[in-house]
Amino acid sequence: MALSDPRVRDPEAKKAMDTRLARVEGQVRGIRRMIDEDQTCEAIAQQLSAARKALDRAFYEMVSCMMRDEPPSAGKIAELLARFG
Repeated sequence: MALSDPRVRDPEAKKAMDTRLARVEGQVRGIRRMIDEDQTCEAIAQQLSAARKALDRAFYEMVSCMMRDEPPSAGKIAELLARFG
């Protein structure tokens, strides 16, 4: 892939991403605690799904960052999503 090396430069965007990832980190700690406490598989799966969705949102924010820094062609967008998605 020939994209330049885009970075998150906006301090507010960095703070928002850090906050988002801290929440995911907390969710994962909670899931580990649920497993340790022998909670139901359904309850754990529900929390895993929520954490996965939160990570997906963070992922798509990073992809959009790459696209904003250097807008790629439609083929590059497909390549980005196939590579990282």
